[in-house]
Amino acid sequence: MSESQAGQLFIVATPIGNLNDFSARAIEVLKSVDVIAAEDTRHSKYLLQHYAIQTPSISLHEHNEQQRSDALCQRLLGGESVALISDAGTPLISDPGYRLVTTVREAGIRVTPIPGCCALITALSASGLASDRFSFEGFLPAKSSARKQFMESLKSDTRTLIFYESPRRLVSALEEAVLIFGEQRRACLARELTKLHETIETRSLIELLAWVKADDNQQRGECVLLIEGSQSETTADEQEISRLLQILLTELPVKKAAAMVANITGGSKNEAYQLALKLQQKT
Repeated sequence: MSESQAGQLFIVATPIGNLNDFSARAIEVLKSVDVIAAEDTRHSKYLLQHYAIQTPSISLHEHNEQQRSDALCQRLLGGESVALISDAGTPLISDPGYRLVTTVREAGIRVTPIPGCCALITALSASGLASDRFSFEGFLPAKSSARKQFMESLKSDTRTLIFYESPRRLVSALEEAVLIFGEQRRACLARELTKLHETIETRSLIELLAWVKADDNQQRGECVLLIEGSQSETTADEQEISRLLQILLTELPVKKAAAMVANITGGSKNEAYQLALKLQQKT
């Protein structure tokens, strides 16, 4: 069957807290498809009821995804359209859906993303940490030994590191992060994003740990932990970057000079930009 004869799979992002973050396009799609595949139909019914979406829904979670994927693919091949949603945020980001999308694409069926909320991007945008290069590492391992080993493997990574973490393990994770990354490495805790008790706090790891320990409220709800990338391993030292910036700043604006130096040296655009601002202030 050709793609035009088959149905269409929509990957629909849902709010991570505030229901007003749901897009008009997402609502329209969920009302128009034949079936909604939801991570937890009991959880999703409140969102669907709020927007008067009466489309039938079925569950698709980690325990039944392969079976559901095959069945939904057959429905799509028969001309029906399907929407995939998770409990909150963008499907497939630490949530089920990978098998379904793979199965559907292999069958030659169109997959259309309906973008929207994503906790890791929401947290990064407001963290104050470098956003030009980052790495999303999903949920940290549950066991302390595995968590330490995992963090150790990322110790020298120069990108901003982003993790999801259970509030029950948050203090332990921060204690281990202090041990592995060092007390002064900057980090951000973004908790209960878009909800009533949203907090976004950026401090050194040792200060962030003390702050969380002092307030039990910070050990509740959905948590995103961001850790600054290593500053010790760079492809060009600051003296060389400064020299190049001084040359380019005589002819180019700050942003363009910083971008060119970052491309030449392989360094961070954000760091080059900050250094360029300092150099410009001195002149």
